Amino acid sequence: MDKKAKESLVVMTELVLPNDTNNFGNLMGGRLMYWMDIAAALAAMKHCAAPVVTASVDNISFETPIKIGNVVHIEACVTRAFNSSMEVHMNVWGEDAIQQYRYKSNEAYYTFVALDPNGKPRKINALVPETEDEINLYEGALRRRQIRLILGGKMKPEDAMELKALFIK
Repeated sequence: MDKKAKESLVVMTELVLPNDTNNFGNLMGGRLMYWMDIAAALAAMKHCAAPVVTASVDNISFETPIKIGNVVHIEACVTRAFNSSMEVHMNVWGEDAIQQYRYKSNEAYYTFVALDPNGKPRKINALVPETEDEINLYEGALRRRQIRLILGGKMKPEDAMELKALFIK
């Protein structure tokens, strides 16, 4: 049964406490990546209704630091499902609840694999994008997957047809 992208949406909220910060009073990147991994795994599990494991984490660029006492909002949603793996996109927002403003901190893509009861990869439901944003993320997911596979040594660059189509008419 196909599932809609919005059905996998997870919004996770955390308060940045002193033990989450570095010497500059900013949220540590490792702590944020830990929270992001949890949010992304929850979105993946919602999509496939099975246990999942993290297969890869794409580049994470930190645009704006999140300060101690601010709130972190992580929005995670599956962008595309393949055979047993799925890509999850995340937007991370910081919020100063006292001053009443919200700001973009970063975004990233994680890949998860669904597991059967024996801990082996299992087939998952297809994903149906509906909104313009969901469709754009869905269409780009195949190219991002091919880049991951090439960088991981699991695909030869000459076999990446979706990427080639960007450069060769």
